[in-house]
Amino acid sequence: MGPVLSHELVASSAGAPQRWLVILHGAFGAGRNWGTIARHLAQARPEWGVVLADLRMHGASQGFPPPHTLEAAAADIDALGRSLGFPLDAVLGHSLGGKIALLYTARHAAALRQMWVVDSTPAAGPPSGSAWEMLRAVRSLPAQFTSRQEAAEGLTQLGFASDVARWMTMNLESSEGRYRWRLDFDALEELLRDFFQTDLWSAVLDPPAGVELHFIKASHSDVLSEDTLHRLDGVVATPRISLHVVPGGHWIHADNPDEVVRLLARHLP
Repeated sequence: MGPVLSHELVASSAGAPQRWLVILHGAFGAGRNWGTIARHLAQARPEWGVVLADLRMHGASQGFPPPHTLEAAAADIDALGRSLGFPLDAVLGHSLGGKIALLYTARHAAALRQMWVVDSTPAAGPPSGSAWEMLRAVRSLPAQFTSRQEAAEGLTQLGFASDVARWMTMNLESSEGRYRWRLDFDALEELLRDFFQTDLWSAVLDPPAGVELHFIKASHSDVLSEDTLHRLDGVVATPRISLHVVPGGHWIHADNPDEVVRLLARHLP
């Protein structure tokens, strides 16, 4: 068996969970970004536990071999599930993680009952959006900094909001008084390019038997294009596919965590 994704298990103190939800974060993120939602969900639905995974080449899941593709990332989730020794009953993916969740569901849905795609798209298209802009930005900055603040200021000068810039600097590590990125940006570019090139409408239009699909659209985000929304409107009338609109921006887990928890607590089986 190859390397296993770094992960954290979150559960209520009320007892051992009977079911498990695995959460897949977005580009440049880590499982801990969803920690607040995981803890509140475990309190609201104590029969559910949450697996917070660091995707390949993110967070503490470094050193994974190429190719860095959605297929490889979905296989990583399958390997993680097998290593845990209990079935993964539901998967939630945000942004980059949303497309990985779609592919994982299509390829490895043996025990899966539900999938959530949070402000992500099944459609293919040219590289664009905040993650692609961030990749270009960090490559234009120096390779090391005297402080996290220096890196954050560099990103804000390139047009990123201060909170996004500070969040990105969580990917810096300190060594000998200097701060350097712990991320392999060539590997992340490979993963992002595959994200944009991969069309997963087939996983939406013909989901595995017995799996419910829930899409969450952030109201102030344009990740889901008008064409994609129009196409989704044509399939959400089916019993197993739902679309929820949540007030907030693309980082909906930070903008409106309470509503995300409410939706999960209401709809998880």
